[in-house]
Order: sequence, then structure tokens, then C-alpha cells
Amino acid sequence: MLRPALLAATVSSIALLSAGSALAQVQTQAQTEAQTQTAAEPAGVDDIVVTAQRRSENIRDVPFAVSALTPQTLQDISAGGADVLALSGRVPSLQVESSNGRYAPRFYIRGLGNVDFDFTASQPVSVVLDDVVLESVYLKGFPLFDVQQLEVLRGPQGTLFGRNTPAGVIKIDSVKPSDEFTGFGSLTYGNLGSTRAEAAVTLPASDTLQVRGAFLWNHRDDWVDNAYNPSFANPDKDDLGNFDDIAGRVHVAWTPTARLSTLLTLQARDYEGTGTMNRANALTKGSNKLNDNFDRDTVYYDGGRNNFQKQKTTSQSLRVAYDFGPATLTGIVGSYQGWSQGDGDIDGGVASAPATASYKTPFNSETGTLSSDLLQNTYELRLASNGDARLGWQIGAFYWDERINLVSGTFNGVGNPQPTRVTDIVQKSDSWSVFGQGSYRLTEALKVTAGLRYTDDNRDYFGRIVLGTGAGGTGAVSVGDEQVSWDVSALYEVNDSLNLFARVAKGYRGPSIQGRNLPVLTTADSETVMSYETGFKARLFDGRGRLNGTAYAYEVSDMQFTAIGGADNSNRLINADKGEGYGLELDGDLYLGAGFSLAAGAAWNHTEIKDGDLLVAICGSNCTVTDPIVTVGTTRRAKVDGNPFPQAPEYTANLTLNYVLPLGDDTEFFASTDWTMLKDFNLFLYESVEFMQDTHFEGGLRAGWRDLGRGLEAAAYVRNLTDEENVIGAIDFNNLTAFVNEPRTYGVQLTKRF
Repeated sequence: MLRPALLAATVSSIALLSAGSALAQVQTQAQTEAQTQTAAEPAGVDDIVVTAQRRSENIRDVPFAVSALTPQTLQDISAGGADVLALSGRVPSLQVESSNGRYAPRFYIRGLGNVDFDFTASQPVSVVLDDVVLESVYLKGFPLFDVQQLEVLRGPQGTLFGRNTPAGVIKIDSVKPSDEFTGFGSLTYGNLGSTRAEAAVTLPASDTLQVRGAFLWNHRDDWVDNAYNPSFANPDKDDLGNFDDIAGRVHVAWTPTARLSTLLTLQARDYEGTGTMNRANALTKGSNKLNDNFDRDTVYYDGGRNNFQKQKTTSQSLRVAYDFGPATLTGIVGSYQGWSQGDGDIDGGVASAPATASYKTPFNSETGTLSSDLLQNTYELRLASNGDARLGWQIGAFYWDERINLVSGTFNGVGNPQPTRVTDIVQKSDSWSVFGQGSYRLTEALKVTAGLRYTDDNRDYFGRIVLGTGAGGTGAVSVGDEQVSWDVSALYEVNDSLNLFARVAKGYRGPSIQGRNLPVLTTADSETVMSYETGFKARLFDGRGRLNGTAYAYEVSDMQFTAIGGADNSNRLINADKGEGYGLELDGDLYLGAGFSLAAGAAWNHTEIKDGDLLVAICGSNCTVTDPIVTVGTTRRAKVDGNPFPQAPEYTANLTLNYVLPLGDDTEFFASTDWTMLKDFNLFLYESVEFMQDTHFEGGLRAGWRDLGRGLEAAAYVRNLTDEENVIGAIDFNNLTAFVNEPRTYGVQLTKRF
């Protein structure tokens, strides 16, 4: 199946190449006239410089699929207080979701991800912030502010980045100090009491010392009423929906000589707010549409302490680079520390409610994190060649260790603050690797690149039941593996406007442990990914446009899945024999003339579980399972062979239209609208009518005035313009509970740059 899919993808890519090449050579008389009429306007789209291969280069020279999001895009989508979940769908094949509120997002690229909500879970998508990998979901929700560029690298990236990168990398680079006094301040205010204040400044203390400081305060008031009003709710005002997210960053750059440079980075975050709001009986059996029980402004909770969350993180990193002339030696040391606490009414309703109540649930389910402590350390040493010689290379070594201590509890609801069951777990993990990559320009037009990485992973898990049924019971397990990952790619420059590329890569994710159901522990063996992709990167219409296309296929052996929920409310790791994926991706930009510009992207991603013997738990009697059912003992299981991966949309698309109207004297009016779409995705491993999602879309609008000479900008915005109510996740073990996207927000924003 995989080979025919790859062949079809390659043929499609060649067709796209032909179209792109033809477009690059065709220019109608109307286009020529438009160029003449708008000679004073920008001549085309700007080149994008990325560091996807640990060195600065034009995005067209990178031999795999990579997309970049600008600071303006990030500013637009975060105006209403959105967190990193707003990145979902912003580039082809990217999905981001969470059942843990604003502090533990899960990323998916080309369908590869992990739905496990535990902090101890491993993820196949790495987030790298300022050259330091954020391995745990615990850290991946760090807010985006003062960002220079965000890059999405698709496909295995293990030979250069992180520990577990079989799916891809989200690479975030914040603004670094420079030798100029610059900065900005921005204040946003909107409905729901939303306030976002962001500021940054660079202070050049001397010719060799510069400092960059950045700050963010993101706030929203409570706006959702807990209509059940148990003892922990306040009947006189709204109870849920608030957050306060305060974060800061300081970069200190010291360059004592022309060859030696250092960068010290200190960060901190203090977050407190409402977690995910589960809503009981929001779906009806036989339908995946929200029913009349759903009300954005109201929930009915008898537990969860109003779903509060708290998290504090701090980090320190030091980057030292010495230029020897032919090569530069770079060392990076990073450390993250974190603490969190939270609680949630998981069933989303009230078990003791009258049988006719819309919020009645079969039983209470309330779980919380009494405390969670995390420590992550990373060490990296890299030697890379300098210049643009025919041969380029880099070699390095990497070490990562992590310790998570998690004390969690379950409660009996009805406002009782005392847990009925408490577990205490400790997970210790470490990984070390050596890696290298080399590129060689065979001709002026053809360059080949190859990379290799050896990785050794180890993970130890110990859990103890402190209180409740089975108190004193323990569970312990250790897993480990060592693997070699690699990639080979080629880039061919057809002409100044068109590059072709092809890449083969092997990715790897180490073994995992899940201890949610102590004293029972489950493990998953390592998974390996073989990925193939080919495509083009083109400039169109004399530089007025840009178009990139990729066809890809991959096969995962011993694929790791997390089977969450089901009637027995379990959380288990399993290995499928294989998983397959293939698809097409397109993205590009076009300056339309008369002040209009367009950016868009789209992807078709097909994923499929390949294991005729794989069985998983299913929901109770409230859902309509469409998979074959097998009875094992006294339980019913679904055969999931042939199903798509969970949270893997088959189609994604995004579009942004910008308009700028010069007003004179360095002033202008601007407006932009942006839209994303996710279509046809499953929330769980098994398929049921209720949990298969159709089309989700969401859009925004921002317009205003700016004075370029004085660095002033005033704008108004609307996010979730049409107030879409999209189901982004569900709880399936005792009723048809769902949770949804952010509501419509709107407001004004003032910015001053200097």
C-alpha cells in the first residue's frame, strides 16, 4: 500500500512541478500592466531565512518541507488572548490540541502525535525554544511573546534536533539583543475582560554587551457560570474561564572578541487559570453535533474546584560559540524547573442530579494534580564548518535528563476537598546521542546532504498508591533502547526560480511508560519511522509570488499509541504492528497588487493503522461504534485495523488576505483576515459516529492605522469571527462529554515601536 501511495504522491508532485514551472514563465499583459501601475509598491514577496538545518539559509535551499510564521502572524492570532493552540492549522499538516487547558499542548505533524494527557508521556513532535528542546508537554505551553520567527519542520529531524523527533520540530526563536536601542510596547483590551500587555527593549550597554528584556501579561476574567453552585462556587458572579499568565525573558549577549560570543537567557512563567471545561451530555447518541444541552456560558460541576490550574516554570540557558575560522564550536547548556497543580470535573456534570437533568452523569469523576515537580537539563556541543564552501558539515553530542515527581488524586465530587485516592509517581529519564551531518555540492545546481545520529534512551518509573483502594501497592519498571537514525536528501536548482528536492529519513522514538492505572503499568516499545518526500520550492511572477509543494509517504513500525478512556476509564500504552501515512502539501504567498497580498496553505493527509489483531476499549452504551466488536472475557473491544490515527485531520487549510492603503506622510490603513480549516478527524483510536469530526473552521479579522515614522499603531480585532463552536476533544467513559474551542473575542490594540 505504501509504495503505490508514494508513486501516486510523486506523480502528483511532478505535476505540481510542471504547473509551478509554467506559472513562473507565464506573465500576462494584464499582469504587466498591473506591475506598471503599482511600480511604487513592493516588487514581490520577501525571501525567508530559516535555521532549519542549524545554519541560516534561504527557505528554498532547505531540502525538506518547512514553513515559517512571522511575528505579525503570531500577533494577529494571539490578540484575543489565545495560547499556542492557535497555531493549529496555521501551516499545512499541523494540528495542536489539549485536554489540559493552557499548560500542556499536544502537537501533531502529518498525523503523528500522542493523545496522552499525562506530563510523563513522550511526544513525537519536539518543541525547540532558542536552541533548547522542551521535551515534556509540561513545558510546551510556554507562551509565545517577543518571537522573531517560528518554523515548522515536517518529517523526521532527529539527526540535528532533540531526542524524539520522528514527526517534526516546532522551532521557536525569540528576538535577540542587537547593538541598537530598540523595543516596543503593546496593550490589548477586549471583551471577557481580556487584557494582553507585552513589552520588550534592547539596551546596548557597550560595544561588547547588549541586553534584551521582554515581558508578557495575558489576562481574562471569569465568564462561565457554574449553575450547579456547590459550596466551592460563588453564586453572585461567574466562576470559570479566567486566566492570568505572566512571563518574562532576559537575554544577555556578551561578545568580548570578534571570535567569541555568549548568550545568557533567563526565563520565568507564573500561570493561574481555568483548565479545560468538560461539558456533560453535549453530544447526542448517533450525532457528532453539539446539542441543546451545550451552552458556552454555563456548566454544571459538583467537583473540580472550578477546574483551577496553576503552573510556575523557570529556566536558564547559556550559549557559547567560538569561531576558529574554518569552523565554529558551539556549546549550549539549558535547565528548566517547574511546579504545577490543578483539578478538574472530568465527567462535566453531576451524578446526584435528577434523572431528567441535562447535566446528569452516571457517576462522578474528579481528578487533580496535587503537586507536580519537573526538572529538565540539556547539554549540547556542536562543531560546524563556516562559509559557503562546496563541502559543509557539522558534528556534535547531546545529553538530556528529566525528573518528574507527580502526586495526583481522585475525589468524590460534591465539593469535597479531600481526595479519596492518592498516587505518587517518579519518572527519571535520560538520553545521550552523537550526531553529524554533511552536505556536498556536486555541481553548481545539485547539492546532496546526509545525516546520522546514534541515540541511547533510558527511562525508570516508580509509583506508589498512598491513599485509597490498594494503598501501599507499588509498581516499577525500567525501559531502554538504542537506535541509529539517519537522513539523505538532494536539492536541485533548476533555475533561479525553481528548486526541486527529495529526502529519505529514518526517525525514532524511544520506549514509553504509562502508570495512570497503578499498580498496573503499561509500556510501549520503541517505534521507528521511514519517511519519503519529494517536492519543489518556486518563485513566481518575477518574484511576486512563492509556491512550495511536497508529496510524502511514511511507515511507522511498532507504532506507539495511547488508548485513553473507554467504559473502563483506562489509560494504556500499546504498540500497533504498523502505521502508514501519505499526502500532499502546498503553501505559498502572492502579492496581488493594489495593496493586496495573499498567503495560503493546504494539505491532504491520509493515515491508517495497520494491525489486524489490535483491540482497544470502547465507550459505554451511549455511543455508536462503527468498528467490528470483539468480546474479550466480559468486556467489549473494537478492532481498529484500518482506522486513521487519532487527532489526525485528513484535510487542513489556511488562508490570510492582507490589504495596505498608503495615506501619506508615512501613514497607512491596513486590514487582514485569516482563516483555518481542519476536516475529517477522529478523536479516539476506535471509530464512532459521535467522535468522528467533520469540518472545523475559524477566522479572524484585524484592521487599523499605523504611522511608520513614529512607530505607532492602533487596531481593532475579532477572533473566532463567526463564533464557531468546534468540538476539539471528548470524554468517552461515562457519558457523551465534550470540550470546545475558544469563544469569539474582540477588542482594540495599541502599539508603540522605537
